[in-house]
Order: sequence, then structure tokens, then C-alpha cells
Amino acid sequence: MRDCGTDPRVGAAARALSLCGEHGALWIAGGLAGAVADRDRRTAWLRATVLIGTAHLASMVVKRVVRRPRPSLAARLPLVRTAGRHSFPSSHASSAVAAAVAFGALRPAGHRLVPPLATAMCVSRLVVGVHYPTDVAAGALLGGVTAGLGAQWMRGAHVRTL
Repeated sequence: MRDCGTDPRVGAAARALSLCGEHGALWIAGGLAGAVADRDRRTAWLRATVLIGTAHLASMVVKRVVRRPRPSLAARLPLVRTAGRHSFPSSHASSAVAAAVAFGALRPAGHRLVPPLATAMCVSRLVVGVHYPTDVAAGALLGGVTAGLGAQWMRGAHVRTL
């Protein structure tokens, strides 16, 4: 996958996705924007954002426990710098899949638009050379489970109180 990043367009797209996904920024911003724009579901959007943040934080805790070093390819340097030295699980994948599950439960458009972007975010971590495939798979699983477990809590906020 890292070899795909040698194409300048692919490398640039992967770098951009990595930057936007740092600390779940893209997804948290999306949740906050949803809370501002969708007044009837404001609480649900905020709860979805909390689930995304929770998935990201959970991945950070697991990283500190597992302490798996990032890939080191002599022939290919990573295309991006990372916030930390540990790779398992991918925090980008955790927050991206949590967003896909949470936002998908909130709006039909979220169900159609977020999963492809979340998938691209996950793949970008392999293309930029900072994760093993199992890091991304574990991060995606962690994010999906976190948002899935919190979905009922999030959906309970759909009814607007007067």
C-alpha cells in the first residue's frame, strides 16, 4: 500500500486525509457542525461527537498498553509525521469508523457519505506508511464497537424536548 503513495496525487490525498483525521478533528468538526445546523437533533449530534471522541481516546489507551512500534520500511519513508511512536490500533481508523456508525444513524446522507470517506481515511494510513493493516483493522473494530454500543444513548436524544 505504501507504494501507492509514490503517485503524487495519491500521496497528496493520503497526506490530506491524515492531516484532517489527526485527533479525530474532521469527525469532531463534522459533529459540531451537525449540532449547529440540525437544531432538532442537536443533542444527538453532540452525543455522536462524544462517541467519536471516546473511540479516539480508547484507541490512545490501547496504544499505551500495547506499545507496538510503527512500521519502518527502509525503502520507503512515511509520507507524514505522527503524533506518537505507537501504531496499534490506528486512532484515525477508530474515529473514522465511529463517525461512520454514529453519523450514519443520524441522517440518511450520513449513511451514504461518511462510510466512503471513513474508508479512505483508513486506507490513507497504510498509504502514508504509518500503520500495519492489523492496526487499521483493530482501530476500525474499536471505533465501530464504541459507536455501536453508544448508538442507543445517542438515538435517545432524537426527541426534542420543548
